[in-house]
Amino acid sequence: MKNIGDELVPIDRLDDKLLKDFLSKNAISLTIEEARKIPKLIGRNPTLTELYIFNVQWSEHSSYKSSRWVLKKLLPTEAPNVMLGPVEDSGIVELGIINGEKYGIVVSHESHNHPSQVVPYEGAATGVGGIIRDVLCMGAKVIGTADPLRFGNPNGKNKNKVKYIANEVINGIAGYGNAVGIPNLCGDVYFNDSFDENCLVNVVCLGVLKEKDIIHSYAPENAEEHDIIIVGKATDNSGFGGAAFASLTLDEKDRESNRGAVQVPDPFLKNVIIRATYEVFSEAKKQKVTLGFKDMGAGGIMCATSELCSDSDYGCILDLDKVNAGMPGLPPYVIACSETQERFTWISPRNFTKTLLKIYNEDFELPNTAEGAKAVVIGTVTKEQNYVIRHHGKIVCNVPIKAVTKGISYERERKEPKRNFREPRFEEPDNLNQFALKILANPNVASKAKGYKHYDTNVLGNQIIQTGYADAGVIAPVEGSSFGVALKADCNPKYCRINPYWGSVNAVAESMRNVAAVGAIPSALTDCLNFGNPEKPEAFWDFYECVRGIGDAAKHLNLKGTTYPVPIISGNVSFYNESAKGTSVDPSPVIACIGIIEDYSKSVTMKLKKENSILVLVGERKDELGGSVYYELFNETGANVPKIDFEKEKNTIYGVIDAINEGLVLACHDISDGGLLTSVSEMILGGDADGEIGAEINLNFTKLRADKTLFSESSGFVMEVSRNNITRVKEIFDFYKIKVFEIGKTGGKSLAVINFDEKIIDLPIAKLREAWTRGFVEALE
Repeated sequence: MKNIGDELVPIDRLDDKLLKDFLSKNAISLTIEEARKIPKLIGRNPTLTELYIFNVQWSEHSSYKSSRWVLKKLLPTEAPNVMLGPVEDSGIVELGIINGEKYGIVVSHESHNHPSQVVPYEGAATGVGGIIRDVLCMGAKVIGTADPLRFGNPNGKNKNKVKYIANEVINGIAGYGNAVGIPNLCGDVYFNDSFDENCLVNVVCLGVLKEKDIIHSYAPENAEEHDIIIVGKATDNSGFGGAAFASLTLDEKDRESNRGAVQVPDPFLKNVIIRATYEVFSEAKKQKVTLGFKDMGAGGIMCATSELCSDSDYGCILDLDKVNAGMPGLPPYVIACSETQERFTWISPRNFTKTLLKIYNEDFELPNTAEGAKAVVIGTVTKEQNYVIRHHGKIVCNVPIKAVTKGISYERERKEPKRNFREPRFEEPDNLNQFALKILANPNVASKAKGYKHYDTNVLGNQIIQTGYADAGVIAPVEGSSFGVALKADCNPKYCRINPYWGSVNAVAESMRNVAAVGAIPSALTDCLNFGNPEKPEAFWDFYECVRGIGDAAKHLNLKGTTYPVPIISGNVSFYNESAKGTSVDPSPVIACIGIIEDYSKSVTMKLKKENSILVLVGERKDELGGSVYYELFNETGANVPKIDFEKEKNTIYGVIDAINEGLVLACHDISDGGLLTSVSEMILGGDADGEIGAEINLNFTKLRADKTLFSESSGFVMEVSRNNITRVKEIFDFYKIKVFEIGKTGGKSLAVINFDEKIIDLPIAKLREAWTRGFVEALE
């Protein structure tokens, strides 16, 4: 009890029932066993403030207590192009050498699922705000975001709620991203019943920097007695307990009380903070000052300060009376753990503190931008590895800092769940025109323009291929350089429902195909792992299998030109995505792939460019329709998910990249949701659905049934190639031992499909357009 001036919680004198009641009454989500572990670690009963600190920092969201060992065991994180792996707020992959300087692309990938289910607009908006902070705090210029989204069934029993959440999430992403001035580069959207009670809002962010300008999210060397400075919005009670809330099962009856755990966004303040922070970067370089810098997200001041100091084997002393509070009378645990938005934490040598404060408070006038906003010194780094907090002259927390940041871990039980998926049996339908249009109108296939047209996709003027025009977005990250960066995120939840391992393998492979389809080399991956309750052995088995699939795919689909894996450099784990009734989301390991192209002028879109070109198929059509959109039309799920042949997939991707970079490909599109017919239809229509060049394809290259040939979702590509380039294209794929098929030609005003001299599909472009542009709109209306 030495030096503690706050009342202690008598954990050692409470029986299990009384302790459980106390934890519940105080909205503390620690288990009884975890609460009893605290006195053993710190040598006494905790104060209430300490209890809240452990509650937040020991949550799944902050501690990775169930997942960390799995990630370390199974995921490859090292390769020659990795400048920083998944050990800080963001990872960094090499872009290239520009004017003698090595540049890196900073990447972060997070989730904001629970907040977006409870308060969709604010939840999604603050998800964007948080991911931008993660990238900025590495010293980077923020250059773009992406938004993989999962919603419930828009035509099911909860359709009104689903539509409301989907619309508000899209509005929140737009409202924040547009105002803060960061373009949206890409995303994807899936709907199904498993997300009725738990939507998924994942966010990806990119930044760019020079290697020499990297700032780390830990205290620098010799940081004893450095100042701890917080910057941004005045601290209030918004988002208090947000990290712990993100690690709970959602219960509809708690909806109103859960709203308080959701943060309140202020993108206009963030815009000013970003610009001021760029000035701090510049001034620190001039003065050759080394700083520590961290996003203040989950766990607020407590999480940021404890991790900054703990990761460098320091402690700290904080004085909460110095915090710029936006509300009177806040208790110390709220000030310490609140997740008020638009805040950062710096660790600065004292001789630079005055400069840092002046930039924020005077040069960029934070106090005049938002009430109570400012930069202020709240503490000091200490050699002693204790985490100490003062409030109103009393010490309300004094614990070993490693107990807070490293004190909890689990190796959960795994048990394979029973899965009884079977392949359906039915005759091939007569009218494939009708089925083709239904597939194009399915909201998981249809154009997402109604969503991404809300977003400012080119606010920085750096986008080479904007959202929706190709399989991946492409930007020019460094002005005056030809280097381009491609980005795409993917994961089909139904594949993972059927087989978590192959579902995650497909997510990795598809994200890499999408990047390759614009001509970029898949160079790094991130993963956002969205699952149910890890305390359930079946749910943890799904998680483990998905991570195993990601690891195997990354290891075997090598970094082009090397034997190294495509490295995973950043990621996030989101557990407890299930309702109080025990309904879990489909396992959803959302993968983002970052691609590098040395000359972005060579990148291609999916839209057909001219008549009388040859359509080339790469990738055999197989009887792999498990989880397909086609089976969904028959209310079937199926069992045969696409199974990736790693060697063929790798060589197919390499061949596509080579062909595009030699200037041999006019348009390219990967094959995934909806199959071959969808890919060709989307190439006809283009991103704006204004295409006027049709196509004719012939199915004489396969013995597979016509409907399965057209709608199988086996991996592959369709390329548009000029006749005078077809020989060279075949030579490239011959080198990689990959067979290609000339399946048709461009031209006319319709999509025609021939099977053994019989025209089995004949659809005017206008009908394709009407179906493809209708489905997603109807899902939101």
